[in-house]
This record gives sequence, structure tokens and C-alpha cells, in this order.
Amino acid sequence: MKNEATAATFMAQGAAIAAIYVVLTVIFAPISFGAMQIRIAEMLTILPLFTPAAIPGLFIGCILANLLGGAIFWDIVFGSIATLIGAVFGYALRFNRWLVPIPAILSNTVIIPLILRYGYGVNMPLPLLAVSVAVGEVIGCFLLGELLASVLLKRRRVFSDAEQS
Repeated sequence: MKNEATAATFMAQGAAIAAIYVVLTVIFAPISFGAMQIRIAEMLTILPLFTPAAIPGLFIGCILANLLGGAIFWDIVFGSIATLIGAVFGYALRFNRWLVPIPAILSNTVIIPLILRYGYGVNMPLPLLAVSVAVGEVIGCFLLGELLASVLLKRRRVFSDAEQS
């Protein structure tokens, strides 16, 4: 019974993360796509700090968001793989919250400029595209992600203190 509850919790967390990722990407669609993008949903890449369910949640959320956003096939596949790589390695680095967003920033900085250049035909040099993506990822993953982590860690302490009293 405990294994079933654990599996259900894992699936529910993953589904919730995927849904939130999709909603944030769609709501902020004008800045979520393109050569100059800040994908607000990337702040959720901090969530492997809290649960391994964030790994499939982020991956599926990115696939769905890219589908709904009208992305090309290569973006749906490789853009989502960039998010998956970030989530897997972010989870591996969960012992240090400041390191968790780094893999997502790096994987997107390497993969997304190639998609923009060769998939969408964005006529900018790859290094410039990489800098553009990196800036957006630092804002989304690191700045907004760390803000989210701070709020969640504070809430977790509040709930833990309440349970102990």
C-alpha cells in the first residue's frame, strides 16, 4: 500500500509540474519563444532540488508547451531533451541548491541556439544566439528559480515547525 501511495504521489507531483510548466509557457508565450527569450517556466528547473518527480514533469511539460506553442519538430524533440538533461543533472546536484539550475542553463545554452539557427533559420551567429539564450536561462533558471526555491524552502520550514509543535 505504501508503494502505491508513493507512486501516486510521484505521478501527481510530476503531472502538476508539467501542467504548471505548460501554463507558464503559454501565458508568457510572447517571451517564451524565439531568439531573445525568457521562458518564465524555466524557474521550475529548480524543482529537482525537492523531488525526483520534477524530472519527468519538466520533460513532459516542455514537450507539451512546445507543441502548444507551435514549435517545429526539432525544437519539440531537442528542446525538451535539453530540459530533460538539465533536470537529470540538476537532481544529481541537489546537495547544493545553488548548483541545481546550472545544468539547465548549460544544456539549453548549447542546444537551443542550434535549433534556432538551423531549425528556425534565425540569421544570427551561433555565439550571439548562445549568449542570448544563456541570458534568458540565467534569468529564468537561476534568478527566478532561486527565488522560487527560497519561497519553497521557507514554506517547508514553516510546515515542519508546525508539525513539531
